[in-house]
Parts: sequence; structure tokens; C-alpha cells
Amino acid sequence: MKTSIKNLFTILTIFTFSISFAQKIEGVVTTNTNTPLEAVNVVIKGTTSSTTTDQNGKFVLDTRGKLPLTILVQYVGYKTAEIEVTTLDAPPLTILLNEENELGEVVVSSRRRIEKVQDVPIAVSVITGKQAEQTGAFNVNRIKELVPSVQLYSSNPRNTGINIRSLGSPFGLTNDGIDPGVGFYVDGVYYARPAATTLDFIDVEQIEVLRGPQGSLFGKNTTSGAFNITTRKPSFTSGADFEVSYGNYNFLQAKASITGALGKKVAGRLSFSGTQRDGLIDNVATGRPTNTLNNQGIRGQLLFTPSERTNIILAADITTQRPDGYAQVVAGVAPTQRAAYRQFDAIIKDLNYQLPSQNAFDRKIDHDTPWRSGQDMGGISLNIDTKIANGTLTSTTAWRFWNWDPSNDRDFTGLQVLALSQNPTRQTQITQEVRYAGQLTSRISGVVGAFFIDQTSQTNGTEESGNAQWRFAQSTTSALWKTPGLFEGYGIKTDANIRASSAAVFSQIDWAITDRLHILPGLRYNFDKKDAHYARTTYGGLQTTDPALLALKKLVYSDQAFDSSIDNTDFSGNLTLTYKASDKINAYATYAKSYKPVGVNVAGLPTNSAGQPLLDLAVIKPEKVNHYEVGVKTSPFKNSILNLALFRTEIKDFQTNVQAAELGVNRGYLANADKVSVKGAELDASFVVNRNLTINAAATYTDAKYDKFTNAPLPLEETGAPVSFKDVSGSSLPGASKWAGSLGGELSDRATFFGNAGKIFLAVDSYARSEFSSSPSASKYLVVPGYAIFNARLGFRATQGLSIQFWGRNLLNKDYYEQLLPAGGNTGQYAAVLGDQRTYGITLKYSL
Repeated sequence: MKTSIKNLFTILTIFTFSISFAQKIEGVVTTNTNTPLEAVNVVIKGTTSSTTTDQNGKFVLDTRGKLPLTILVQYVGYKTAEIEVTTLDAPPLTILLNEENELGEVVVSSRRRIEKVQDVPIAVSVITGKQAEQTGAFNVNRIKELVPSVQLYSSNPRNTGINIRSLGSPFGLTNDGIDPGVGFYVDGVYYARPAATTLDFIDVEQIEVLRGPQGSLFGKNTTSGAFNITTRKPSFTSGADFEVSYGNYNFLQAKASITGALGKKVAGRLSFSGTQRDGLIDNVATGRPTNTLNNQGIRGQLLFTPSERTNIILAADITTQRPDGYAQVVAGVAPTQRAAYRQFDAIIKDLNYQLPSQNAFDRKIDHDTPWRSGQDMGGISLNIDTKIANGTLTSTTAWRFWNWDPSNDRDFTGLQVLALSQNPTRQTQITQEVRYAGQLTSRISGVVGAFFIDQTSQTNGTEESGNAQWRFAQSTTSALWKTPGLFEGYGIKTDANIRASSAAVFSQIDWAITDRLHILPGLRYNFDKKDAHYARTTYGGLQTTDPALLALKKLVYSDQAFDSSIDNTDFSGNLTLTYKASDKINAYATYAKSYKPVGVNVAGLPTNSAGQPLLDLAVIKPEKVNHYEVGVKTSPFKNSILNLALFRTEIKDFQTNVQAAELGVNRGYLANADKVSVKGAELDASFVVNRNLTINAAATYTDAKYDKFTNAPLPLEETGAPVSFKDVSGSSLPGASKWAGSLGGELSDRATFFGNAGKIFLAVDSYARSEFSSSPSASKYLVVPGYAIFNARLGFRATQGLSIQFWGRNLLNKDYYEQLLPAGGNTGQYAAVLGDQRTYGITLKYSL
């Protein structure tokens, strides 16, 4: 990767010297006491052209629009100023900002228009690109430490689930046959694969995390929330950023971004990110560490402005991930209700095997099957924004792909139980969204749009037994199980594919009954269709015609094939009432009726006593969601934010994932729980104590449970019971902590470093969550204990020139689990996805 970074930096440096053809507006922003303000947001009203001030309060804003025009000047804790510009020949502007008792000057585009986050009647958290960089939050897994309502669980990129308020994706192993409940958008493009959340961010401008159903504002219907990510756009003013980080375990991360004019109406931006790190777990069998990082990504954009009313952006990106990793460590052994000879300890004793360690936090494995989690993801998109009347018409067209190339050791031991376990997949998607957002009358504004997605996913998998399979699969005392070579090389080839199409029209209006009282109705109509094919064929093992031996082989793997096809239509919508009691208090109440589309199983089905698949599980009912929320956004005193939201979500036919005891059901299967409810409260707070000290805090309480789930899978310790299902009504949902929160602060002061004016700072961040179940049916062995981690950074940052920071993560070196999961076949052993131990390093950044 070092060579590729060096070559790319050379290209980026050459590109930096592109010549700007844009006309410029220059100025300086100060307080009314003539103190320069740094990082002020300066925007040309009605366009996407923007910039920020440097440490001296100066700014240069490129413009291609006709005069006169209006610029908006926005800064936290100050009233927004609107300045009309009638000529470009005048001297630089001098703009004075007056303080106000409000911290809510962060602007968002969640409702398809630019507005203050405190004015949006949605529970939304905003992480700026700079904040993400400064805290080391270079992927979604790090973002959850800043937004505690977010949960991300990943045993590898494919088996990744992202939840908001404990809802979104079934906890456990991923099934391609259902839609995620949390939308993931980058520059308006919907990413259908949850694996996207494991990759590094590339040149991010802002991350908006919306909580609750989002069906009338976004193209893809989502029941739990959405990530709305915007990247930095091309600029006609040349600029560049270069950043490199180095830390323990040979952590190396490099980022670069350059932008500039390519012509009078064309500008470009090229961005790169690369991350590598040595492994954090020792494989005593191979003698080298595993669970490395090895990610590279590049994104290019071209901006074309044929007129002052139209912007066209063509973007392309590709990201690769080639880690030696995602290995899980055995965390314990649960006694099951199977016969004594079928207990894990008895099995490995008969095979003369011992685990390399009984303590997961020794971080030792002896896996004999290589771990491989290679993935390639990328695509191309065309976004057209054109102003029509008092609004903007937007068209977003995109094609994306995802290639997955895995290898796993699903028995988590050094024994050849499963010699192969891999399900490579290729997914492609085409999306089209068209929407119009604007002011319809003097009292009514709104959004109306249409969305279409067509995606296909093809998996060609292999699972193959090794020489220890006979003992793990043994279910009778017959001596035939010991037949030499009976199961060695015996496995299944899987052909699974799914095509899913969805089309929708959606709208939401904002009716200002008075200046303070607004009502916001939204409506959505959706059509979904899914066609799936699944077939697996056995191969290998001892070639025999003996019926008794063939019967034993079928107890491990059997042929299975089925097809399913389903379509569904749905009306959904929401109604929000918002009242701005004063400039400091904005209250809202929302009711939303939402749904998650029908699902299909494409990873194998459990079988009945005759060995036939349970075809009634091939199709999964859609989720029906009723959501209630009230919230208040306040600024109780100068330079402060204190927001509170109370919510309750009720789901009928909740789509959940079941880890089957049968080896042939590769990644579990989907089922419906009758009814689920989630209720809770969220608190967000930000305080600027003075010019040197800021404090941020967030907390969430969540009570998530199965109201009715009578046919749940058995917990791990009840495997082998005379019944096949269990009534877990009243128990907690997996992955749901009662409490979670974050607390951070920064102490800073102005300073000069190598001739650059900026700020010296010391920042501390913390994240904590209480215990949670790590199993679809609560198991006392699969409970992740609560934990808290602390991060800190010390350094100097400047708007231009050199910035430096020293950082440390998990400073107290806390041992904690991120997830617990049973081994294939549910023989008793269970493994853990471990949180990272203490890491530390240094980051250097240079901005031109």
C-alpha cells in the first residue's frame, strides 16, 4: 500500500496546481469587538457554493452566478448574516456577526433543503467531517461511539448489521433476502449492502444520523433511521489536504484530497484513503498475528455548471479491503442438553485436542482454515440539481457493485471440523431517484419524489467437512460414525441468487399554519418484488452404496432446492406537528406508519423429520411498524443545546434471524416474531462554556423486547431439548443495551506552530453501554457485559498549514466483547468478536 500511496500523492500534488477560472468574493468575518472568527460557514444562497474562514477570519468564495447574489454567513453562537453582493470590483467585505443564545447553527439537508439542525422536527445527530477526522472516526463502527443510539455488529463485512434504537437488521448472520431497516446514503446514492458500513470514509463533509422511520423524504423506505453522508464537493478554488497517521501495531493511515478548476465551467476533486495495521490476535498455528487492516479507497468527482441554476456532478469510487482477519476467538463453552458424549469438552477430549487458551482476552487462536474477508465495492453516479421556480429538481442515477470473497473457520478451533466455509457473492444495483423540493406557496413547502432500485445477488458457496467432522456431527452411538474417510471432503456446493426490485413515490409537505406552528404530513406508496432461487448439492466423502453410511452422511448434509417469488404493495406515511414556542424552544410530535418489505430465505432452510425443507419458511412476512415520538429542541442558555426525545415503536411480524443447529443452513434462516416493541428516551447536549472549553454529551435509554415470540429458536444451552422452539415473549431483543452514552470535552487556546496560527487543544471522549443479549433467544452464556472506553488527543490544528495531534484509544486497555456467537452446529463452544485493545499514535495534516 505504501507504494500506491506514494504514487497517488505524486498525482495529487500535480493536480493541486490547477488554475481557477472562477470569479471570487473575498472578505473577513469578525465579531462586533473586531475579533476574527475561524471556521465560519459562508454560502451563496440558493447554490451549493460554500467555504469557511481561516484563522484570520478571511474567506475566498468562488462564484459563477450572475449578480446580484446573496451570501449567508453562519457560525455557531452567532446570528446568521445575509449580505447582498452587487459587484465584484468592490474591496473585500467586512462582515460583523452578533452573538446569539443559540448553538444550533449546524446546517443539514435531511429534509432536502438547507436548514438549521435545531429547526428540523426529527431526532438527528450531526458529525462534521472535521469532527470525524479529529476523533479518529473513520468508519461507522467509530461513529457509534459519538452517537450512542447507533449500534453496529460485524463478525465480518458480509455479516454486518447496523441498528438505530436497537432496530434495523436482525442480530446475527446476514441473510440477503431482507432489506436493512437503516438506510445508508452517500451523496444521495442508496447503498443496499450493509458491508458498506465497514469501509473507511473518503473525504466526508458531514454525517447526519436520522432516527425513526424515514419514508417520505428518502428514496428507499427505512423503518429505523438513515445515515445521510455528504462528501466534499469540487471547488473552482484550488486546494489540497494531505494527512498521515502512524500508531502502534504498525498502524498506518494516509488520506489526501485535492480540488481545483479544470475549465471555466468544470471543476474536479480527487480523494484517497488508505489504512493498514498489523493483526491484534495471535494465530499460534501459523506463527503470525491475524485480524489486520488493509483498506484502500479512491473517489473522483467532476462538477459541471452549465448555468448559475444548474449543477451536474459525475462521481466514481472504488474501495478494496484485503485483511487477514475477522477471526473470532473462543470465549467459552456452554453445556447443552445433548447426551454427554455430544458435549464439546467430551468431543475434543476424544480427539486429543485442547484449545490454545480458555481466556478470550489472551487473544490466541489456532485456526487451521485461513480467514479471508476480501471485498471490492464501487460505482458511478450522476447527480443533477437545477433550480426551477422556487425549488430544486434533483435527479440521482447510480450503478454500484459489491464483490465478496471470504474464507472462514466456523468451528473456531484448530481441528478440521469444517475444512472450507466460504460463500463468495457478487451484488449489483441500479438506482434512480427524482425529486422536487421547494416553496410551493407562501405558506407551504415540500418534497415530492420517485425512487427505483433493481438489485441482483449471486452466491456460489462451498462448505466442506474435514477429518474431525465425524465426532462433532455424531448423533448416535453407532460405530459406523468412525468409518475412515466417511465425511472427509464431504460437503455442499451452493447456488443462491435473488433479484429484488422496488419502486416508490413519496411526498411530504410543510404547512406553516402560523409562523410558529407547522404541520407536516407525509405519504409513501411502495411496490416490492423478490425472486429467489436456492440449490445445494452434496459431493465428496467416502463413495459408498451402503444405506446405513449414506444415511449418516445425510444427517450432516443433504441436497436441497427451492424457489420462491413474492411481491407486495404498501401505503405508509407520517404526520408531524411542530411548534416553536420561542427562539429557544422547538417542540414536535410525530406518528409514523412504516414497513419493511417482504423477505425471502436464500441461505438454506431447516428440515423436518423426513429431511425435507420447511418450505413455509421460504417467504417472510413484511414488518408493520407504528412509531410514536415527541421531542423538544432547546437552547436553555447562551451557547448551549439540550435536546430530548421520547419514542415508542411497535412492530408486527418482526423479521429476525435464527441460527440453526443444522450445518447445512449456512448463515441461519429468517423467521417472523409476532410482535416487538421498543420504547426509550434520548438526550443530546452541547455547551460552549467559554471560548476555550466545549462539552458534548449524549445518552439513550432503550427498553426493547419481544412482546410475543412463541416459536423462537432454542438458546445455546437448550440445544438438544425434546422441543424445537421456545416461547421467549417478554425477553429482551438481541443487541439492545438498556443504557448507552457518550461524554466528551475539549480545552483549547489560540497558539502559533511553525508560523501557522491555530489552536492548541486537549480533548477527551468516552463511550459506555450496559450489557446486552447476543443471541436471538436470550442465553445466559451469550450476554455481552457492559463496558466503557476512554479516548484522548492532544495537539495543534490550523485551517491552513501544518496540524499535529497525538491520540490514544481505549486508554485504560479495557477488555470487552463486541459480539458473541455460537459455532456452526451449536455444539456448545461460542466465540467472540473482540474490541480493540489500547492503541495510540500521531497524525500529521497539511492543508493548502
